[in-house]
Amino acid sequence: MTIVKKTALVYCQNEFGLVDGKTAAGLVRHSEIYTIVGVIDSLLAGKDAGEELGDKKSNIPIFANLNEALNNLSEVPNCYIYGKAPLETYISIEERFLILEAMKKGMDIINGLHQFFSEDQEFVQMAIQCGIQIRDIRKPPQLKDLHVFTGQISRVNVPVIAILGTDCACGKMTTAVELNKALNSMGIKSIMIATGQTSLMQGSKYGASMDALISQFAIGEIEHAVVQAFDHENPDIILVEGQSAVSHPAFMSSIGILKASMPDGVILQHPPARKFRCDFPRLVMPTVESEIQLIEAISHSQVIAIALSHENLTAEEIPEIIKDYESRLRLPTTDVLNYGCQKLVQSLCNYFPKLNQKINRDLKTPLLAIR
Repeated sequence: MTIVKKTALVYCQNEFGLVDGKTAAGLVRHSEIYTIVGVIDSLLAGKDAGEELGDKKSNIPIFANLNEALNNLSEVPNCYIYGKAPLETYISIEERFLILEAMKKGMDIINGLHQFFSEDQEFVQMAIQCGIQIRDIRKPPQLKDLHVFTGQISRVNVPVIAILGTDCACGKMTTAVELNKALNSMGIKSIMIATGQTSLMQGSKYGASMDALISQFAIGEIEHAVVQAFDHENPDIILVEGQSAVSHPAFMSSIGILKASMPDGVILQHPPARKFRCDFPRLVMPTVESEIQLIEAISHSQVIAIALSHENLTAEEIPEIIKDYESRLRLPTTDVLNYGCQKLVQSLCNYFPKLNQKINRDLKTPLLAIR
Protein backbone atom coordinates (compact mmCIF):
# COMPACT_ATOMS: atom_id res chain seq x y z
CA MET A 1 0.00 0.00 0.00
CA THR A 2 1.39 3.37 -1.03
CA ILE A 3 1.43 5.97 1.72
CA VAL A 4 0.50 9.46 0.57
CA LYS A 5 2.79 11.79 2.48
CA LYS A 6 1.56 15.06 3.93
CA THR A 7 3.62 18.17 3.34
CA ALA A 8 5.02 19.77 6.49
CA LEU A 9 6.81 22.91 7.67
CA VAL A 10 9.04 22.35 10.70
CA TYR A 11 9.51 25.04 13.34
CA CYS A 12 12.97 24.99 14.94
CA GLN A 13 13.84 28.59 15.80
CA ASN A 14 17.39 29.06 17.19
CA GLU A 15 17.97 25.29 17.41
CA PHE A 16 18.28 23.73 13.98
CA GLY A 17 21.42 21.63 13.81
CA LEU A 18 21.86 21.86 17.58
CA VAL A 19 21.03 19.36 20.33
CA ASP A 20 17.50 20.61 21.03
CA GLY A 21 16.72 20.63 17.31
CA LYS A 22 17.06 16.86 16.96
CA THR A 23 13.38 16.38 16.03
CA ALA A 24 13.69 18.75 13.07
CA ALA A 25 16.99 17.16 12.04
CA GLY A 26 15.52 13.68 12.17
CA LEU A 27 12.57 14.68 10.00
CA VAL A 28 14.79 16.40 7.43
CA ARG A 29 16.86 13.22 7.15
CA HIS A 30 14.01 10.73 7.10
CA SER A 31 10.24 10.57 7.24
CA GLU A 32 7.85 8.01 5.83
CA ILE A 33 4.72 10.08 6.48
CA TYR A 34 5.74 13.71 5.90
CA THR A 35 7.39 15.50 3.01
CA ILE A 36 9.33 18.30 4.68
CA VAL A 37 9.07 21.43 2.53
CA GLY A 38 10.85 23.87 4.84
CA VAL A 39 12.34 24.62 8.23
CA ILE A 40 11.88 27.81 10.25
CA ASP A 41 15.01 29.17 11.94
CA SER A 42 15.85 32.84 11.35
CA LEU A 43 19.50 32.29 12.32
CA LEU A 44 20.00 30.09 9.26
CA ALA A 45 17.53 31.64 6.81
CA GLY A 46 18.41 31.10 3.16
CA LYS A 47 20.44 27.96 3.74
CA ASP A 48 19.73 24.36 2.78
CA ALA A 49 18.60 22.17 5.71
CA GLY A 50 20.53 19.10 4.59
CA GLU A 51 23.77 20.99 4.12
CA GLU A 52 23.38 22.63 7.54
CA LEU A 53 23.29 19.14 9.07
CA GLY A 54 26.52 18.25 7.29
CA ASP A 55 24.69 16.04 4.81
CA LYS A 56 24.18 16.40 1.07
CA LYS A 57 21.90 19.11 -0.32
CA SER A 58 18.28 18.28 0.56
CA ASN A 59 16.51 21.10 -1.32
CA ILE A 60 14.66 21.84 1.91
CA PRO A 61 14.98 25.59 2.47
CA ILE A 62 15.34 27.28 5.84
CA PHE A 63 13.09 30.30 6.30
CA ALA A 64 13.29 33.25 8.68
CA ASN A 65 9.67 33.02 9.81
CA LEU A 66 6.24 31.61 9.02
CA ASN A 67 5.24 34.45 6.67
CA GLU A 68 8.41 34.11 4.61
CA ALA A 69 7.87 30.37 4.34
CA LEU A 70 4.27 30.70 3.15
CA ASN A 71 5.17 33.48 0.72
CA ASN A 72 7.85 31.34 -0.92
CA LEU A 73 6.25 27.91 -0.93
CA SER A 74 4.00 27.01 -3.84
CA GLU A 75 1.16 26.06 -1.50
CA VAL A 76 0.35 26.04 2.21
CA PRO A 77 1.77 22.85 3.78
CA ASN A 78 -0.62 20.35 5.30
CA CYS A 79 1.14 20.41 8.68
CA TYR A 80 3.09 22.64 11.03
CA ILE A 81 5.47 20.55 13.16
CA TYR A 82 6.97 21.81 16.40
CA GLY A 83 10.45 20.48 15.75
CA LYS A 84 12.31 21.26 18.96
CA ALA A 85 12.89 19.00 21.96
CA PRO A 86 13.79 21.36 24.83
CA LEU A 87 13.94 20.63 28.53
CA GLU A 88 11.43 23.42 29.14
CA THR A 89 7.90 22.22 29.82
CA TYR A 90 5.92 24.99 28.12
CA ILE A 91 6.29 26.90 24.88
CA SER A 92 6.76 30.67 24.85
CA ILE A 93 4.07 33.27 24.13
CA GLU A 94 5.69 33.98 20.76
CA GLU A 95 5.59 30.30 19.85
CA ARG A 96 1.92 30.12 20.86
CA PHE A 97 1.19 32.98 18.49
CA LEU A 98 2.94 31.22 15.61
CA ILE A 99 1.00 28.01 16.23
CA LEU A 100 -2.27 29.94 16.20
CA GLU A 101 -1.20 31.64 12.95
CA ALA A 102 -0.41 28.26 11.40
CA MET A 103 -3.88 27.05 12.38
CA LYS A 104 -5.46 30.11 10.73
CA LYS A 105 -3.62 29.20 7.53
CA GLY A 106 -5.25 25.75 7.63
CA MET A 107 -2.28 23.71 8.82
CA ASP A 108 -2.65 20.70 11.13
CA ILE A 109 -0.43 20.95 14.23
CA ILE A 110 1.99 18.13 15.04
CA ASN A 111 3.43 18.39 18.54
CA GLY A 112 6.10 16.26 20.20
CA LEU A 113 6.23 18.05 23.56
CA HIS A 114 5.00 16.91 26.96
CA GLN A 115 2.69 19.93 26.86
CA PHE A 116 -0.40 18.61 25.10
CA PHE A 117 -1.83 21.17 22.68
CA SER A 118 -5.04 19.13 22.38
CA GLU A 119 -5.78 19.95 26.05
CA ASP A 120 -5.11 23.68 25.66
CA GLN A 121 -8.46 25.50 25.51
CA GLU A 122 -7.26 28.29 23.24
CA PHE A 123 -5.67 25.85 20.79
CA VAL A 124 -8.70 23.56 20.82
CA GLN A 125 -11.09 26.42 20.10
CA MET A 126 -8.92 27.70 17.27
CA ALA A 127 -8.60 24.20 15.80
CA ILE A 128 -12.38 23.82 15.73
CA GLN A 129 -12.79 27.28 14.22
CA CYS A 130 -10.20 26.58 11.50
CA GLY A 131 -11.21 22.98 10.85
CA ILE A 132 -7.75 21.57 11.52
CA GLN A 133 -6.41 18.75 13.70
CA ILE A 134 -3.93 18.70 16.57
CA ARG A 135 -1.79 15.60 17.02
CA ASP A 136 0.11 15.22 20.31
CA ILE A 137 2.73 12.55 19.62
CA ARG A 138 3.67 12.07 23.27
CA LYS A 139 0.10 11.76 24.52
CA PRO A 140 -0.16 8.24 25.99
CA PRO A 141 -2.96 5.82 25.11
CA GLN A 142 -5.97 5.53 27.36
CA LEU A 143 -5.53 3.31 30.41
CA LYS A 144 -7.53 0.47 28.85
CA ASP A 145 -5.10 0.37 25.91
CA LEU A 146 -1.86 0.32 27.92
CA HIS A 147 0.19 -2.81 28.59
CA VAL A 148 2.22 -4.15 31.49
CA PHE A 149 5.15 -6.53 31.09
CA THR A 150 3.98 -10.10 30.44
CA GLY A 151 7.11 -12.09 29.61
CA GLN A 152 5.84 -12.71 26.07
CA ILE A 153 9.13 -11.24 24.85
CA SER A 154 10.59 -14.72 25.45
CA ARG A 155 8.67 -15.93 22.37
CA VAL A 156 10.64 -13.66 20.07
CA ASN A 157 13.17 -15.94 18.37
CA VAL A 158 14.82 -13.49 15.96
CA PRO A 159 17.69 -11.18 16.98
CA VAL A 160 16.61 -8.10 18.91
CA ILE A 161 19.22 -5.34 18.85
CA ALA A 162 19.06 -2.20 21.01
CA ILE A 163 20.83 0.93 19.80
CA LEU A 164 21.78 2.56 23.10
CA GLY A 165 24.05 5.52 23.83
CA THR A 166 26.23 7.31 26.32
CA ASP A 167 24.05 10.45 26.37
CA CYS A 168 20.92 12.09 25.03
CA ALA A 169 20.84 13.47 21.47
CA CYS A 170 23.99 11.68 20.33
CA GLY A 171 22.71 9.91 17.20
CA LYS A 172 20.97 6.75 18.44
CA MET A 173 17.85 7.31 16.36
CA THR A 174 19.85 8.23 13.25
CA THR A 175 21.93 5.07 13.52
CA ALA A 176 18.81 2.96 14.09
CA VAL A 177 17.05 4.47 11.07
CA GLU A 178 20.08 4.14 8.78
CA LEU A 179 20.80 0.58 9.89
CA ASN A 180 17.16 -0.37 9.42
CA LYS A 181 17.21 1.00 5.87
CA ALA A 182 20.52 -0.73 5.08
CA LEU A 183 19.32 -4.13 6.28
CA ASN A 184 16.07 -3.91 4.34
CA SER A 185 17.90 -2.80 1.20
CA MET A 186 19.90 -6.05 1.40
CA GLY A 187 16.84 -8.26 1.71
CA ILE A 188 17.08 -8.72 5.47
CA LYS A 189 13.64 -7.82 6.81
CA SER A 190 14.24 -5.42 9.67
CA ILE A 191 11.61 -3.69 11.81
CA MET A 192 12.48 -0.70 13.97
CA ILE A 193 10.72 -0.10 17.28
CA ALA A 194 10.27 3.58 18.11
CA THR A 195 10.79 4.73 21.69
CA GLY A 196 10.64 8.52 21.20
CA GLN A 197 8.51 11.20 19.59
CA THR A 198 10.74 11.86 16.57
CA SER A 199 10.83 8.30 15.28
CA LEU A 200 7.05 8.11 15.71
CA MET A 201 6.78 11.27 13.59
CA GLN A 202 9.06 9.63 11.04
CA GLY A 203 6.51 6.87 10.63
CA SER A 204 7.58 3.93 12.79
CA LYS A 205 4.67 1.48 12.87
CA TYR A 206 5.51 0.01 16.27
CA GLY A 207 6.54 1.67 19.52
CA ALA A 208 5.71 4.35 22.05
CA SER A 209 7.19 7.53 23.46
CA MET A 210 8.58 6.00 26.64
CA ASP A 211 9.18 9.18 28.60
CA ALA A 212 5.49 10.07 28.36
CA LEU A 213 4.36 6.86 30.06
CA ILE A 214 3.78 6.06 33.73
CA SER A 215 6.64 3.77 34.79
CA GLN A 216 4.20 0.91 35.42
CA PHE A 217 3.50 0.78 31.67
CA ALA A 218 6.72 1.96 30.01
CA ILE A 219 8.37 -1.46 29.97
CA GLY A 220 5.14 -3.23 29.03
CA GLU A 221 4.49 -0.92 26.07
CA ILE A 222 7.90 -1.55 24.54
CA GLU A 223 7.66 -5.30 25.16
CA HIS A 224 4.23 -5.23 23.51
CA ALA A 225 5.62 -3.32 20.51
CA VAL A 226 8.43 -5.84 19.98
CA VAL A 227 6.06 -8.81 20.30
CA GLN A 228 3.53 -7.23 17.93
CA ALA A 229 6.25 -6.58 15.36
CA PHE A 230 7.42 -10.18 15.69
CA ASP A 231 3.90 -11.62 15.40
CA HIS A 232 2.66 -9.46 12.51
CA GLU A 233 5.72 -8.70 10.37
CA ASN A 234 7.68 -11.98 10.33
CA PRO A 235 10.96 -10.04 10.60
CA ASP A 236 14.49 -11.38 10.37
CA ILE A 237 15.69 -8.86 12.97
CA ILE A 238 14.18 -6.21 15.24
CA LEU A 239 15.97 -2.96 16.08
CA VAL A 240 14.98 -1.01 19.19
CA GLU A 241 15.74 2.71 19.26
CA GLY A 242 17.54 3.83 22.42
CA GLN A 243 16.82 6.79 24.67
CA SER A 244 19.27 8.75 26.84
CA ALA A 245 21.83 6.45 28.51
CA VAL A 246 21.80 3.75 31.15
CA SER A 247 24.25 5.84 33.19
CA HIS A 248 22.33 9.11 32.88
CA PRO A 249 20.99 10.20 36.30
CA ALA A 250 18.09 12.19 34.85
CA PHE A 251 16.40 9.49 32.76
CA MET A 252 15.27 5.87 33.13
CA SER A 253 14.42 5.05 29.50
CA SER A 254 17.50 3.01 28.56
CA ILE A 255 17.08 0.74 31.58
CA GLY A 256 13.45 0.24 30.58
CA ILE A 257 14.49 -0.63 27.02
CA LEU A 258 16.94 -3.26 28.29
CA LYS A 259 14.27 -4.77 30.54
CA ALA A 260 11.47 -4.62 27.98
CA SER A 261 13.20 -5.87 24.85
CA MET A 262 15.79 -8.18 26.45
CA PRO A 263 18.09 -7.53 23.46
CA ASP A 264 20.43 -10.15 22.03
CA GLY A 265 22.98 -7.44 21.33
CA VAL A 266 23.63 -3.73 21.76
CA ILE A 267 25.12 -1.16 19.41
CA LEU A 268 26.46 1.72 21.50
CA GLN A 269 26.37 5.30 20.17
CA HIS A 270 28.94 7.78 21.49
CA PRO A 271 30.02 11.39 20.78
CA PRO A 272 33.81 11.36 21.46
CA ALA A 273 34.21 15.15 21.48
CA ARG A 274 31.43 15.78 24.00
CA LYS A 275 32.84 16.63 27.43
CA PHE A 276 29.61 17.15 29.38
CA ARG A 277 26.13 15.68 29.06
CA CYS A 278 23.90 17.78 26.83
CA ASP A 279 21.79 20.26 28.81
CA PHE A 280 23.75 19.34 31.97
CA PRO A 281 27.04 21.29 31.87
CA ARG A 282 28.12 20.04 35.31
CA LEU A 283 27.75 16.35 34.49
CA VAL A 284 30.87 14.89 32.89
CA MET A 285 30.34 12.42 30.05
CA PRO A 286 30.93 8.74 30.82
CA THR A 287 33.52 6.76 28.90
CA VAL A 288 32.52 4.13 26.38
CA GLU A 289 34.19 1.52 28.59
CA SER A 290 32.17 2.46 31.67
CA GLU A 291 28.89 2.46 29.72
CA ILE A 292 29.64 -0.96 28.27
CA GLN A 293 30.41 -2.32 31.73
CA LEU A 294 27.14 -0.91 33.09
CA ILE A 295 25.02 -2.28 30.21
CA GLU A 296 26.55 -5.73 30.45
CA ALA A 297 26.37 -5.77 34.26
CA ILE A 298 22.63 -5.11 34.48
CA SER A 299 21.51 -7.17 31.49
CA HIS A 300 22.33 -10.34 29.59
CA SER A 301 23.16 -8.25 26.55
CA GLN A 302 26.57 -7.80 24.96
CA VAL A 303 27.77 -4.67 23.17
CA ILE A 304 28.71 -5.83 19.67
CA ALA A 305 29.67 -2.58 17.91
CA ILE A 306 30.25 1.14 18.42
CA ALA A 307 28.69 3.95 16.38
CA LEU A 308 30.17 7.43 16.71
CA SER A 309 28.69 10.90 16.45
CA HIS A 310 31.08 13.24 14.65
CA GLU A 311 29.86 16.42 16.34
CA ASN A 312 32.74 18.90 16.85
CA LEU A 313 35.19 16.56 15.11
CA THR A 314 37.17 17.34 11.96
CA ALA A 315 37.18 15.00 8.98
CA GLU A 316 40.77 14.10 9.82
CA GLU A 317 40.02 13.20 13.43
CA ILE A 318 37.20 10.73 12.78
CA PRO A 319 39.23 7.88 11.18
CA GLU A 320 41.90 8.18 13.87
CA ILE A 321 39.30 7.89 16.63
CA ILE A 322 37.72 4.89 14.90
CA LYS A 323 41.12 3.21 14.67
CA ASP A 324 41.81 3.92 18.36
CA TYR A 325 38.43 2.58 19.51
CA GLU A 326 38.76 -0.60 17.48
CA SER A 327 42.26 -1.14 18.83
CA ARG A 328 41.33 -0.56 22.48
CA LEU A 329 37.83 -2.04 22.61
CA ARG A 330 38.16 -4.79 20.01
CA LEU A 331 34.75 -3.80 18.65
CA PRO A 332 33.86 -2.71 15.09
CA THR A 333 33.46 1.06 15.13
CA THR A 334 32.04 3.45 12.55
CA ASP A 335 30.40 6.81 11.91
CA VAL A 336 27.20 5.93 10.09
CA LEU A 337 26.62 9.33 8.50
CA ASN A 338 30.15 9.47 7.08
CA TYR A 339 30.94 5.83 6.38
CA GLY A 340 27.63 4.00 6.22
CA CYS A 341 26.42 0.87 8.01
CA GLN A 342 28.62 -1.84 6.52
CA LYS A 343 30.58 -2.53 9.72
CA LEU A 344 27.38 -2.75 11.74
CA VAL A 345 25.76 -5.09 9.23
CA GLN A 346 28.88 -7.27 9.14
CA SER A 347 28.95 -7.44 12.94
CA LEU A 348 25.29 -8.51 13.02
CA CYS A 349 25.94 -11.18 10.39
CA ASN A 350 28.94 -12.45 12.36
CA TYR A 351 26.95 -12.75 15.59
CA PHE A 352 23.80 -14.04 13.91
CA PRO A 353 24.90 -16.16 10.90
CA LYS A 354 21.33 -16.88 9.81
CA LEU A 355 21.12 -13.26 8.62
CA ASN A 356 23.65 -14.09 5.91
CA GLN A 357 21.14 -16.51 4.40
CA LYS A 358 18.61 -13.69 4.05
CA ILE A 359 20.79 -11.36 2.01
CA ASN A 360 19.35 -10.91 -1.46
CA ARG A 361 22.24 -11.93 -3.67
CA ASP A 362 20.38 -10.59 -6.73
CA LEU A 363 21.07 -7.10 -5.45
CA LYS A 364 24.74 -7.61 -6.28
CA THR A 365 25.49 -5.30 -3.37
CA PRO A 366 28.59 -6.18 -1.35
CA LEU A 367 28.60 -5.27 2.31
CA LEU A 368 31.24 -2.63 1.73
CA ALA A 369 28.83 -0.68 -0.48
CA ILE A 370 25.99 -0.57 2.03
CA ARG A 371 25.15 2.87 3.33
